[in-house]
Amino acid sequence: MRVNRILLSSALVVVALVIQVSVLARLHLPGAVPDLMLLTVLGLALVYGHVGGALIGFGAGLLADLAPPADHAAGRYALVLCVIGYLAGLVKPETGRLKSATGPMVVVVAAALGSTLLYAGVGALVGDTAARHVGLGSLLFTAALYDLLLAPFVVPGVMALARRAENDPLAETGSAVKTTDISSGWLSGGTGLRIGSQRNGLRVKAARARMARAGRIKGVKRL
Repeated sequence: MRVNRILLSSALVVVALVIQVSVLARLHLPGAVPDLMLLTVLGLALVYGHVGGALIGFGAGLLADLAPPADHAAGRYALVLCVIGYLAGLVKPETGRLKSATGPMVVVVAAALGSTLLYAGVGALVGDTAARHVGLGSLLFTAALYDLLLAPFVVPGVMALARRAENDPLAETGSAVKTTDISSGWLSGGTGLRIGSQRNGLRVKAARARMARAGRIKGVKRL
């Protein structure tokens, strides 16, 4: 991996881990805990591909395994995030462009469900039956719900930072480029948010409609 990828990924993973442990884990929400580490790995994997996603996922998971107050075997979450990062990287579009937010949202839900199932499966192999006592169905539902609600605020920002660090042409400031970028597509479709280029387009259409009406009125007066 390039040096800029390593530095950016390390910084984002550390920030995500600190927020995960100090804030999200203390909310005491019913069921699962919103997984900021997972969303960070997904955002980076969608830009760097399957190899980068697997490496980042393994490093992030291992850091989470060793960080207190971890109460599970070291390497368990590293395996989960390594697999999820690899699979998410396979979904990366070849052109790097995606106008709809449907694809990334499906990836987030699938990753939330897959990571929960894989984590519980690995736990069963090592004798950890905590998922049975909490209820696997409840964990799956809440994990998908929390991650899906948090994803629009995390994944687009992570992807934009990754592209900017890569000096990717899609990270340029041109409006034509912004509307076709994956992160811009996430915000403009499926989340209910609006970006400036859409408002400008509506203004142009309204101005053209007023000019057309004025032309018709002048034609009637001349007659």
